[in-house]
Amino acid sequence: MTRMPALFIGHGSPMNLILDNDYTKGLKALARRLPRPEAICVISAHWMTRGSTFISCQPSLRQIYDFYGFPDALYSIRYEPPGHPALAKRALELLSGASKACACNESWGNDHAAWSLLHHMFPEADIPLFLISIDMAAPLHRHLAFGKALAPLREEGVLFIGSGNIVHNLPQADFRNMEAAPDPRGVAFDEAVKEALLRQDVETLAHYDRLGEAARYSVPTPDHYLPLLYTAAMRQEDDELEFTCESFQNRSVSMRGLMLGAGD
Repeated sequence: MTRMPALFIGHGSPMNLILDNDYTKGLKALARRLPRPEAICVISAHWMTRGSTFISCQPSLRQIYDFYGFPDALYSIRYEPPGHPALAKRALELLSGASKACACNESWGNDHAAWSLLHHMFPEADIPLFLISIDMAAPLHRHLAFGKALAPLREEGVLFIGSGNIVHNLPQADFRNMEAAPDPRGVAFDEAVKEALLRQDVETLAHYDRLGEAARYSVPTPDHYLPLLYTAAMRQEDDELEFTCESFQNRSVSMRGLMLGAGD
């Protein structure tokens, strides 16, 4: 079986669900290049847990509208793919080798870190999906270890998507103007992360706080940054790195995306 690429995608504002812009066109174009996966696994910035890493192992995932105050059109979108209990439990087996604080959990579902992307990429909702939570209490090296542990599933047909944002400072966002010029601090941090990815410098990625004021501005909380570590840790020696998006939205949200391993 062909090794599946591994992706990190900036998901940004839920408004992208109903917009036809360069970002959403890019998601559609990216999906057309990918081999068809057996299942999709999203490491979700919106499923935050503490003390354990959970996996959605259920045969169907309820759709979660985990955003508020947006136009009614967003809440009418249905995206209900099947789950894949067998591959989700295989992921649990691999993660359990890196930490015993892992378990299946059916209390969550398909949050918008997953379905807001997949709605554009795979609109038929016919590819099985499971999600992995982010343990906010885990040390940074464990997130890297989890990404490395999960990597063999790429050889078993699983398309991994780390869904978050490298720069995600909502208090500083300009919600009235999606095209607002980005803050220089966010640009500097986004570029520093890009350079670390090109160098395969996981130490800099893990210790992003060493990047000073740019990091403090860009990552006021780590939830949206941490999915990047999972994707970066999945890189194999022969994986080419491609940046699939390099834009900003709303002044303080980096939409940078990347792919490890070429699509078709």
